[in-house]
Amino acid sequence: MIDPVEAFKHHSSASVPMPTVIPGNTPIYQKAGEVGHRTLWVVFVIMLLSSLAFYIMAFRVPVQKRLFHILTAFITTFATLSYYAMAIGDGVGENKILIKHSQKHFPDTYDTVYREVYWARYVDWSLTTPLLLLDLCFLAGLSGASILVAVVADVIMILTGLFAAFKVDESPKWGWYAMACIAYLVVVYQLAINGRQTAKAKDNKTATFFAAIGGFTFILWTIYPIIWGIADGSRNIDVNAEIVGYAVLDVLAKPVFGFWLLFTHDNFSSSASIDGFWAHGMGKEGTLRVGDDDEGA
Repeated sequence: MIDPVEAFKHHSSASVPMPTVIPGNTPIYQKAGEVGHRTLWVVFVIMLLSSLAFYIMAFRVPVQKRLFHILTAFITTFATLSYYAMAIGDGVGENKILIKHSQKHFPDTYDTVYREVYWARYVDWSLTTPLLLLDLCFLAGLSGASILVAVVADVIMILTGLFAAFKVDESPKWGWYAMACIAYLVVVYQLAINGRQTAKAKDNKTATFFAAIGGFTFILWTIYPIIWGIADGSRNIDVNAEIVGYAVLDVLAKPVFGFWLLFTHDNFSSSASIDGFWAHGMGKEGTLRVGDDDEGA
């Protein structure tokens, strides 16, 4: 006769096998695919052609009026180098993220995520965004003190974003992110408040143009941290989507911004004209003399 209790025990142990693989041990790799790589090459070409166009535009005006042309050309030149580096596989690192899954009745499990981080992008931003700010600051006529504060806050914003991108632990990562956002608010204050006031003091045409191109820039710059938050921050989008998102913003914030600035500003009858050292170098006063002895020496 079969004991029903023993039969039930035998059936239960046979139908519920013990797991032989602990979940969470397989690494997850988040890397760019074909879409991402193609996007990097396309933007590289756009930045290169834009740079050539800006340099040609610079040589078509007197050197006294080339300030905005040179600054804008440098912006896309640095972006060209950055996108070339990313397109050929340089300027990219890997961030290891350990994600803990707490269990109530079982041991905690962990997922290990390896996500590509394009640090060349942050090098690009640390050089190009201060130059872009100089374009806006000079257009508005900001004081030297306000320009210095805006540029330093901008560099802090980029560096803290880089630190956050490579941070393994979640809490410190968002701490760096918060610092970057605070620095961005300082930049906004200098340009949106002080910049608008000084632009209004110049003339209506300059004030209107500054409000338009400045507002356009700040809308784009506000989208950057949003993409960071859903890409490197929370990893809700893949690396391809991250690359495409940043690529669209970079094209709008650099070539499109540059052509808009130069074409509009060149049509101003009172466009900035800089003489002195910028146009003529150091004059006789203050130059270094080699081989001339002072009289009486």
